[in-house]
Amino acid sequence: MTAQFDLIIRGGICVLPWGEAQTDVGVRHGRIAALGVPASATAAQTLDARGLHVLPGLIDPHVHLRDPGDASIESIPTGTKAAVLGGLTAVFDMPNTSPAIIDAATVAWKQDYIERSAWCDMGFYVGATKTNAPALAGLETARGVCAVKVFAGSSTGDLMVEDDASLERVMRNGRRRIAYHSEDEYRLQARKPLFKRGDAHVNHMAWRDEECAFLGTRRILALARASGRPAHILHVSTAEELAYVQDFRDLCSIEVLLNHLTQVAPDVYDRLQGFGVMNPPIRGQRHMDAAWAAIRDGIVDTIGSDHAPHPRAAKLKPWPDCPAGLTGVQTLVPVMLDHVNAGRLSLGHMVDLMSAGPARIYGAVGKGRIAAGYDADFTLVDLKHTRTITNDWIVTPCGWTPFDGLTVTGWPVGTIIRGAMVMRDGEVLGAPGGKLVAFRA
Repeated sequence: MTAQFDLIIRGGICVLPWGEAQTDVGVRHGRIAALGVPASATAAQTLDARGLHVLPGLIDPHVHLRDPGDASIESIPTGTKAAVLGGLTAVFDMPNTSPAIIDAATVAWKQDYIERSAWCDMGFYVGATKTNAPALAGLETARGVCAVKVFAGSSTGDLMVEDDASLERVMRNGRRRIAYHSEDEYRLQARKPLFKRGDAHVNHMAWRDEECAFLGTRRILALARASGRPAHILHVSTAEELAYVQDFRDLCSIEVLLNHLTQVAPDVYDRLQGFGVMNPPIRGQRHMDAAWAAIRDGIVDTIGSDHAPHPRAAKLKPWPDCPAGLTGVQTLVPVMLDHVNAGRLSLGHMVDLMSAGPARIYGAVGKGRIAAGYDADFTLVDLKHTRTITNDWIVTPCGWTPFDGLTVTGWPVGTIIRGAMVMRDGEVLGAPGGKLVAFRA
């Protein structure tokens, strides 16, 4: 009997858990049904992927889509459209919105809104506060929640949890891995009077110095050890942290951002000024070299964009009035593919950091690999395609990227989510059909 599928991807070089292989993939009911599909098999749709690499759906586990908030800056519809144009099949969204995602009511709103308006699949974080700790054990297992997020520094209002007693109280409510922004708020505030409005933008990394990040990570890991609660340290940016976390691998995983792998101070501040300001800051060459060494040594678990858009007018304000945060969800995959082509990491290692890694760290069900039974999520890339990233390609409403003018080799040409083609050759197809990612509780 002839095998029948909903979709067959033929002729592509698939990045499988065990290596690269040219094989055909059969999809049925939104899941991968078979690898090595016979030539006689038929399908409602057949995709010719000759000359392309077929990756498991790539994930950005760190985005700020600003929803609920101001749609003129970003929203779930615009941010997820940017994601699929950039070759991403899923994103995990942060809770520091207006209002923040910190209780059952805001979680329910977000669950409903995502499944009505997202172009790609989504997980989302619940924010920890000093008062909602007792509820976190229940909130962290809600549908679509990827993790609890703790802002131990660099936040405002209820989402700041900076003191040890409150941090430990959060850690002792629930059991899933907690994600941390680990800058030390006390050091940030103590150093703030050393600088003044109008100082050069390079002072951003002097204010939020290496010790600010390193002290924050040391404090969090000491409390994680005492409580036994697994920790995921987001946007690790210093050589000191990368060396220190190696003694905590039994309970600590880490993320490195694309910007810390690609842009270096002081050049980034000289060229981009406010458009190079983010938290933790982009630092000098020593720290970039340490980040790449950590990737080669297998210390890094995930790579994210920390997509955090702000209006152009706000970024043009003098430092430190210009808000911290850069766009990145649409450019993450192209710039990482350029790093692959430059020989800084293999394509398989990139896939581990951007697909299998996020699925493993957050417990995403059915994501992260090309294997029978997994969701039929694929990122199709042309490793030979050279293109220059420009502001006019960016669909986020603010309309700018810190990588404007960067020429890269390697480009996403197709995004398939649960068997449905949602982007092909730069065109977004169909209607929003994103779903909440399922996570192991």
